[in-house]
Amino acid sequence: MADSATGPKPSSSVKLVLLGEAAVGKSSLVLRFVNNDFQENKEPTIGAAFLTQKCSLPTRTIKFEIWDTAGQERFASLAPMYYRNAQAALVVYDLTKPSSLTKAKHWVAELQRQASPGIVIALVGNKLDLANEGSGDNAEDAATGHSSGAAVEGSSDSGADGEGTDADNEPAEDQDTSPSGARKISTREASSYADEEGLLFFETSAKTGFNVAEVFTAIANAIPEASLKGARGVGGAAGAGALGAGGRQGEDSRINLRDRGASTAKEGCAC
Repeated sequence: MADSATGPKPSSSVKLVLLGEAAVGKSSLVLRFVNNDFQENKEPTIGAAFLTQKCSLPTRTIKFEIWDTAGQERFASLAPMYYRNAQAALVVYDLTKPSSLTKAKHWVAELQRQASPGIVIALVGNKLDLANEGSGDNAEDAATGHSSGAAVEGSSDSGADGEGTDADNEPAEDQDTSPSGARKISTREASSYADEEGLLFFETSAKTGFNVAEVFTAIANAIPEASLKGARGVGGAAGAGALGAGGRQGEDSRINLRDRGASTAKEGCAC
């Protein structure tokens, strides 16, 4: 009854887009965050996939409207349609693949030029489990922007973009394509770049769940209050319209959320 006296926490929608080279694990990060699941050898995303997830902060609830974009070069021209009016972006690279950091820097530069002013950008080095097999780097140093006291609530909708035909011979989403599987990009190199550009920075493992919820919690805390007052904004509706009829049905989604109730509210993180 005490809660009813103060009223419910305010709730706001945040449009978030994931960008990065193919096979760096973008979809695996989203799947871990939304459904606390991991699939080895995921098929690559075609066009984009749409999912939602709530993140409960001490003073407000954030509903992330997540656009997981395809990393294949032939879909690059579609990216502006998904990051337009986004309030946050995850730019993901593979710790075992130096070229993926180069591509990540390209996406950061494009967002800084063309995305909404004040967009919160997090640089995320994924596949820390593979990096740790060949090195003793301490990934906890990469958890800048982490804030505690947040809970992420259960999973929600899913959908997919019908753009494109098939996955051709693209590598699986979370497949290790480096010869040794060892770390090729140091924490210091990536964190220095993130500091220079004013980005949040994390190293994660979608496979183990390490730091995944922390990334989204840090983003939720970094979104300015002023940008939340308009709630969802034009970007979310416009992006959803781009999917066309049936975009929220989930049958064609590259992220399979079969057990919609499997992920329940959990103190501290979605994992």
